[in-house]
Amino acid sequence: MSQSILVFNFGANEEAAQQAKRKVEAWKQGFRLGNKMLLKFEREGSAVPNEDKREATEAEASEQNESAKSSAAKSGKKKAGSKTASKSGANAKESPEPEPAAAANGEVRLFLRLDFSDHEKLSHQRWLDRIPTEEPFKSASGETIRTGDPEFPKTAERFEDLE
Repeated sequence: MSQSILVFNFGANEEAAQQAKRKVEAWKQGFRLGNKMLLKFEREGSAVPNEDKREATEAEASEQNESAKSSAAKSGKKKAGSKTASKSGANAKESPEPEPAAAANGEVRLFLRLDFSDHEKLSHQRWLDRIPTEEPFKSASGETIRTGDPEFPKTAERFEDLE
């Protein structure tokens, strides 16, 4: 397996880090990359990790979906109820997240692991060349750590420890 970890330091610019996250998610979906690109954040100086807040928000949204489905089942309107349940779930995901205000004071580092098979060397290299030149990543200071580099094991362990 060819693995590389790209580390981008966005400083205190949480909005740029969120744009980068959305960009990576769009690439994963558009190019059907699946787990070949994994993204994790490291935030320093924030009181509460934002991932916990996001998970709590997703849990609340799923609880709302469950309650909407159960109330729809009671009233006998399954079809209309599942439409409203899916709409409420979509609205919960599209709602603006309060993350930028929470970590505005701390450093935001983005870890992006590329994990391609050995026969996908060309795709791996193309992504290594492309990602640092795209807009949200261009403004951040970045570094590429490849499998053979001496600091790769330490960085890979750090990546695995992040949530």
